[in-house]
Amino acid sequence: MPCIFTIDVEDWFHVLDIPGSPSIDTWSSLESRVERNFLKLLDLADEHHTSTTCFFLGWIAERFPHLVREAVGRGHEIASHGYAHRLVYELSQAEFRADAQRARMILEDAAGCRVLGFRAPGFSVTKDTPWFFDELDNSGYRYDSSIFPARRGHGGFEEAARDPFVVHTAPGGSVVEFPITVVGDVYPLCLFGGGYLRLFPWRLIRSMARRCLRRDRTVVFYVHPREVDVDHPRMRMNGWRRFKSYVNLETTQHKIAQVLKTFRCGSFRNTFAEMVTGSSITESVRAAAVGANGARL
Repeated sequence: MPCIFTIDVEDWFHVLDIPGSPSIDTWSSLESRVERNFLKLLDLADEHHTSTTCFFLGWIAERFPHLVREAVGRGHEIASHGYAHRLVYELSQAEFRADAQRARMILEDAAGCRVLGFRAPGFSVTKDTPWFFDELDNSGYRYDSSIFPARRGHGGFEEAARDPFVVHTAPGGSVVEFPITVVGDVYPLCLFGGGYLRLFPWRLIRSMARRCLRRDRTVVFYVHPREVDVDHPRMRMNGWRRFKSYVNLETTQHKIAQVLKTFRCGSFRNTFAEMVTGSSITESVRAAAVGANGARL
């Protein structure tokens, strides 16, 4: 399996679960820094001849459709991060369906091609959202990368399988899940994205990624445009969240360059196509859709 490099395309004010965070009706009045930061990430990918999956927030794609077209023109995959950046477990089933469908239609209109993939804001798929995969199927998505198979501040699905698996849905279709990569058994951690990527030293990140690859495990890296912008505005939050949101921002760009230089990275689109056309979605992979406690996801 190659490594997968992903970008969650959102702005600096889209940090989740913060009391008093700006509401969606005020977003357009705030300074946007997503364009220059996202283009900086695309330039890094170009330097290392890497194609990525860009999980665009529908609101961003609606306001900056040229960024979607720019990513497509450079050979990157466009996928969905939902429209309004709301935690899945705070939505009703109908609200989630409307949000997911709206985002996909906006993205496909801007990109001029079909959107296959979805990633929930905050990896917020939990036991309390048993309808999630059914609604992804209903909304036209074919794969997902929303499950965080470990404990997490918001979201987290500790019982989920760690390797890609298939979920058969009530509508009669299926959705391939690519969980976020975690390492460790006693206290599983993700070293490959967000604050984890910024906090831990590069040697440890490289070592753990290589260990996963030796065990034929896919490594999913994820970053946000704001993480290559040391000077972006800060939101008000408690000390712990501030640390997690802003620690080591000055190291992010260099670490991304190291990732792209060291590992063969690609997009979910290519890996998904290889799995399907290569018939690698076997019964053993399907069986991985059963969690450690025997409950089907």
